[in-house]
Amino acid sequence: MNDPDASFRLAAFERLRLLVQLHGGSLPWSVVNEGFVHEGARIHFATKAEGIFKPAPMTGVLSVTTVVPRAGRRAWYHDQLESEAKLAMAADGLSYAFNGTDPDSRQNRLLRDARDRQLPIIYFFGVAPAIYEPIFPSYVVEWDPKALSVKLAPKPLADTATLWTPPNPDERRYALRQVKQRLHQSAFRERVVAAYGGRCALTGLPEVRLVDAAHIIPDGDVERGQPDIRNGICMSKLHHAAYDADLIGIDPDHRIHISERLLEQHDGPMLELGLKALKGQVIRPPKEKSLMPDPERLALRFERFKMAA
Repeated sequence: MNDPDASFRLAAFERLRLLVQLHGGSLPWSVVNEGFVHEGARIHFATKAEGIFKPAPMTGVLSVTTVVPRAGRRAWYHDQLESEAKLAMAADGLSYAFNGTDPDSRQNRLLRDARDRQLPIIYFFGVAPAIYEPIFPSYVVEWDPKALSVKLAPKPLADTATLWTPPNPDERRYALRQVKQRLHQSAFRERVVAAYGGRCALTGLPEVRLVDAAHIIPDGDVERGQPDIRNGICMSKLHHAAYDADLIGIDPDHRIHISERLLEQHDGPMLELGLKALKGQVIRPPKEKSLMPDPERLALRFERFKMAA
């Protein structure tokens, strides 16, 4: 190990593991921006000003961050399609662009140094505006001045003893499969929640911390279960669980149906007002008509509900 910053990295990774557990995966920028404490000092994980970031007390790079498109005339999730296409094609690592076109610039030399010294770093992958999925430890395994990019490889289950050893090819492929799945699910949730303005489509509940992206067709279905916005509906966590259990159904006309099992029960206001009262109502649509739930998927899923009812 050739890393005088080892204690900084260990402290950063320990704090990130806790934050991921607390937030269930993706982290808002406000949380990333809080940084971590090391030897009594607060150290940033990353900054918005620099995609390739080295804290002042450290000798080497600590993190890299993707540039996430802001909401504008076009919804941000349309702008993510190109990066998703690149992610889908990745086989053993994630491509990350140089800062500018000069391979010998300070920040790009930091990436070369990370490759040469086999430094474990953090990749804050943007899944939505101001929402990041931390991929760590990651390693710069290729530094390509002609392509003006590096290849970052995540490593599965790295412990302290092996933290400064980049993953071998088999580990890279295995870890990347896991990372892809996590990134797809994180991006799916953020897109669906954004499409519905952060509100539950069944009740209008406006608290983003209490809503989920419910799949119409489960993601295990290879043909129709893709993490596509039109395969999702924003629901509160309660209604998402009821939908997954086929206690709630939504037909192709977007009308809500309640299972007879629930209708026959009488046990408190949550059941009466929060679930049974939804019978016959129509879900609240997303902000863009083009993002309405796919009627073919709704029809297939509604058949499952009717069979279970």
